[in-house]
Amino acid sequence: MQSPGDTAISRRGILAGGAASAALTTVPFGQAEAQGAAAAGTRQQDKPTTMKVSLKVNGATRTLDVDTRTTLLDALRENLHLIGTKKGCDHGQCGACTVIVEGKRINSCLSLAVMHEGDAITTIEGLGTPDKLHPMQAAFVKHDGYQCGYCTPGQICSAVAVLDEIKAGVPSHASASLTGGFAASNDEMRERMSGNICRCGAYSNIAEAMAEVAGDAFEEAKA
Repeated sequence: MQSPGDTAISRRGILAGGAASAALTTVPFGQAEAQGAAAAGTRQQDKPTTMKVSLKVNGATRTLDVDTRTTLLDALRENLHLIGTKKGCDHGQCGACTVIVEGKRINSCLSLAVMHEGDAITTIEGLGTPDKLHPMQAAFVKHDGYQCGYCTPGQICSAVAVLDEIKAGVPSHASASLTGGFAASNDEMRERMSGNICRCGAYSNIAEAMAEVAGDAFEEAKA
C-alpha cells in the first residue's frame, strides 16, 4: 500500500499526461499566441466602421452617416424611411427592391450605400404622388397590374427604366440587332422585365400597362 509520500505513477496519472501531450501536439507553434491576438483584434473591431455619404434621393440631397456594410436598400428604408422600396429575397433574385440610379435600374439589395456618393436615385415615391401619378403608375392601376402589391414598386421602377432602355437603343437577349433600331415589342418588354418576379402572376396585366405607356412605339412593333 502506497504512503502519502510515495511518488509512484498511477494509471490515472499516465492517462492524464498522455491526453495533455496529445493536445499540445495538435496546436502548431505560435498558434495560441495568434489566436489570442485575433481575439483581441475582434474585440477592438466591435464598433462598426461608419462613413458619411451624400445621396440625391428623389430630387433632394440627403446626407447619411452609415455603417459601411449598409446596403442601399436598407439605407433607403431604415435611414430615410422610404419604405415603398421592398425587401424581398435580399439576394438580387426577385426585383422587389429595384430603384433607378443615374437613370439605370438596379437591385438596391446588392449595392452598398457608400458606393453611391452623389448619385441621383429615384424610388417609387419619387415617380409620382397619389394626386399626380406617373403615367406608368396610372397604367398599372388601369390594367390591374398588381394583386398583393408587394412587388409593384420594383415592377414600376423597372418598367419605367425598361422603356428608357429601349428608347436609348440598349439591346436585350430578345433584340434581333445589337445596334439599336428596335421598338417596344411584347417580346422586348417581357425579356427585360424577367428579373422582376410577381408571385401573384399579374404578368399579362403588367405587359398591357407597359404597352399603353409605350404607346405608338409599341403599336409600330406589332405591325
